[in-house]
Amino acid sequence: MLRPMTGGDREQVIGLIKATRFFLPDEIKVAEELIDIYLNQPEQQDYKIEVVEDQTGKVAGYITYGPTPLTEGTWDLYWIAVSPEVQSQGYGRLLVRHLEDEVKENGGRLVIIETSSQPKYLPTRKFYEKLGYREMARIPDFYRSGDDRVIFGKYLREKE
Repeated sequence: MLRPMTGGDREQVIGLIKATRFFLPDEIKVAEELIDIYLNQPEQQDYKIEVVEDQTGKVAGYITYGPTPLTEGTWDLYWIAVSPEVQSQGYGRLLVRHLEDEVKENGGRLVIIETSSQPKYLPTRKFYEKLGYREMARIPDFYRSGDDRVIFGKYLREKE
Protein backbone atom coordinates (compact mmCIF):
# COMPACT_ATOMS: atom_id res chain seq x y z
CA MET A 1 0.00 0.00 0.00
CA LEU A 2 1.30 3.43 -0.96
CA ARG A 3 0.14 6.41 1.09
CA PRO A 4 1.18 9.80 2.51
CA MET A 5 3.60 9.59 5.42
CA THR A 6 2.15 10.09 8.91
CA GLY A 7 3.74 10.87 12.25
CA GLY A 8 3.52 7.21 13.20
CA ASP A 9 5.86 6.35 10.30
CA ARG A 10 8.66 8.70 11.36
CA GLU A 11 10.82 6.26 13.31
CA GLN A 12 10.39 3.46 10.76
CA VAL A 13 11.39 5.78 7.91
CA ILE A 14 14.43 7.15 9.71
CA GLY A 15 15.37 3.60 10.68
CA LEU A 16 15.25 2.39 7.10
CA ILE A 17 17.25 5.41 5.88
CA LYS A 18 19.98 4.50 8.38
CA ALA A 19 19.72 0.77 7.58
CA THR A 20 20.57 1.38 3.91
CA ARG A 21 24.06 2.52 5.00
CA PHE A 22 24.12 4.82 1.98
CA PHE A 23 23.74 8.14 3.74
CA LEU A 24 26.21 10.10 5.85
CA PRO A 25 25.10 11.48 9.25
CA ASP A 26 24.66 15.01 7.83
CA GLU A 27 22.54 13.64 4.99
CA ILE A 28 20.36 11.72 7.45
CA LYS A 29 19.92 14.91 9.45
CA VAL A 30 18.65 16.71 6.33
CA ALA A 31 16.21 13.87 5.61
CA GLU A 32 14.94 14.10 9.21
CA GLU A 33 14.50 17.88 8.90
CA LEU A 34 12.43 17.48 5.72
CA ILE A 35 10.34 14.78 7.38
CA ASP A 36 9.72 16.97 10.43
CA ILE A 37 8.73 19.96 8.30
CA TYR A 38 6.38 17.77 6.28
CA LEU A 39 4.77 16.31 9.41
CA ASN A 40 4.60 19.53 11.44
CA GLN A 41 3.81 22.08 8.73
CA PRO A 42 1.09 20.50 6.59
CA GLU A 43 0.51 23.81 4.83
CA GLN A 44 3.90 23.59 3.09
CA GLN A 45 3.52 22.73 -0.60
CA ASP A 46 7.18 22.36 -1.58
CA TYR A 47 7.26 18.58 -1.48
CA LYS A 48 5.38 15.42 -0.59
CA ILE A 49 6.56 12.41 1.37
CA GLU A 50 4.94 9.05 0.80
CA VAL A 51 5.59 5.56 2.08
CA VAL A 52 4.98 2.08 0.78
CA GLU A 53 4.12 -0.74 3.16
CA ASP A 54 5.00 -4.40 2.84
CA GLN A 55 2.41 -7.17 3.24
CA THR A 56 2.65 -6.96 7.05
CA GLY A 57 2.00 -3.21 7.17
CA LYS A 58 5.61 -2.29 7.94
CA VAL A 59 7.09 0.66 6.04
CA ALA A 60 9.19 -0.84 3.25
CA GLY A 61 10.26 2.40 1.57
CA TYR A 62 9.69 6.10 1.24
CA ILE A 63 10.02 8.89 -1.29
CA THR A 64 10.25 12.68 -1.08
CA TYR A 65 9.47 14.64 -4.23
CA GLY A 66 8.02 17.89 -5.45
CA PRO A 67 7.85 20.46 -8.21
CA THR A 68 11.11 22.27 -8.87
CA PRO A 69 10.77 25.95 -7.95
CA LEU A 70 10.91 28.46 -10.81
CA THR A 71 10.37 25.83 -13.52
CA GLU A 72 7.43 24.85 -15.67
CA GLY A 73 6.66 21.17 -15.29
CA THR A 74 9.94 19.99 -13.79
CA TRP A 75 9.87 17.89 -10.63
CA ASP A 76 12.63 16.66 -8.34
CA LEU A 77 12.94 13.30 -6.67
CA TYR A 78 14.70 14.44 -3.49
CA TRP A 79 14.92 11.24 -1.46
CA ILE A 80 14.11 7.60 -1.97
CA ALA A 81 15.06 4.68 0.24
CA VAL A 82 13.92 1.09 0.53
CA SER A 83 14.64 -1.11 3.52
CA PRO A 84 17.55 -3.47 2.79
CA GLU A 85 15.33 -6.34 3.95
CA VAL A 86 13.01 -5.89 0.97
CA GLN A 87 15.21 -4.37 -1.74
CA SER A 88 14.82 -5.87 -5.22
CA GLN A 89 11.17 -6.71 -4.52
CA GLY A 90 9.69 -3.86 -6.57
CA TYR A 91 9.07 -1.27 -3.84
CA GLY A 92 11.51 1.26 -5.28
CA ARG A 93 10.04 0.85 -8.75
CA LEU A 94 6.54 1.30 -7.30
CA LEU A 95 7.59 4.54 -5.59
CA VAL A 96 9.19 5.99 -8.72
CA ARG A 97 6.25 5.00 -10.94
CA HIS A 98 3.92 6.66 -8.43
CA LEU A 99 6.00 9.84 -8.62
CA GLU A 100 5.82 9.74 -12.42
CA ASP A 101 2.04 9.32 -12.32
CA GLU A 102 1.75 12.24 -9.91
CA VAL A 103 3.92 14.41 -12.15
CA LYS A 104 1.80 13.57 -15.21
CA GLU A 105 -1.46 14.21 -13.34
CA ASN A 106 -0.15 17.66 -12.40
CA GLY A 107 0.90 18.59 -15.93
CA GLY A 108 4.58 17.90 -15.31
CA ARG A 109 6.96 16.90 -18.04
CA LEU A 110 10.40 16.17 -16.56
CA VAL A 111 11.72 14.36 -13.47
CA ILE A 112 15.22 15.12 -12.20
CA ILE A 113 17.17 12.88 -9.82
CA GLU A 114 20.58 13.71 -8.38
CA THR A 115 22.94 11.14 -6.92
CA SER A 116 26.57 10.46 -6.18
CA SER A 117 29.23 8.92 -8.42
CA GLN A 118 30.66 6.85 -5.56
CA PRO A 119 30.97 3.14 -6.37
CA LYS A 120 28.46 2.20 -3.67
CA TYR A 121 25.82 4.13 -5.66
CA LEU A 122 26.35 2.07 -8.84
CA PRO A 123 23.27 -0.12 -8.10
CA THR A 124 21.25 3.07 -7.54
CA ARG A 125 22.36 4.53 -10.87
CA LYS A 126 21.60 1.23 -12.64
CA PHE A 127 18.15 1.22 -10.98
CA TYR A 128 17.36 4.65 -12.44
CA GLU A 129 18.61 3.59 -15.86
CA LYS A 130 16.36 0.50 -15.79
CA LEU A 131 13.42 2.82 -15.17
CA GLY A 132 14.24 4.85 -18.28
CA TYR A 133 16.25 7.66 -16.71
CA ARG A 134 19.44 8.79 -18.39
CA GLU A 135 22.44 10.70 -17.16
CA MET A 136 21.93 14.30 -18.29
CA ALA A 137 24.78 16.01 -16.46
CA ARG A 138 27.74 15.40 -14.19
CA ILE A 139 29.56 17.90 -12.01
CA PRO A 140 33.01 16.59 -11.10
CA ASP A 141 34.10 16.72 -7.45
CA PHE A 142 30.79 18.29 -6.40
CA TYR A 143 30.21 16.60 -3.05
CA ARG A 144 33.90 16.17 -2.27
CA SER A 145 37.05 15.39 -4.20
CA GLY A 146 36.38 12.31 -6.31
CA ASP A 147 32.62 12.37 -5.72
CA ASP A 148 30.69 13.76 -8.67
CA ARG A 149 27.11 14.93 -8.69
CA VAL A 150 25.32 12.78 -11.27
CA ILE A 151 22.05 14.17 -12.57
CA PHE A 152 19.53 11.82 -14.16
CA GLY A 153 16.39 12.89 -15.95
CA LYS A 154 13.40 11.51 -17.74
CA TYR A 155 10.90 13.34 -19.92
CA LEU A 156 7.39 12.07 -19.28
CA ARG A 157 5.90 13.86 -22.26
CA GLU A 158 7.28 15.34 -25.42
CA LYS A 159 9.05 18.67 -25.29
CA GLU A 160 6.85 21.54 -26.37
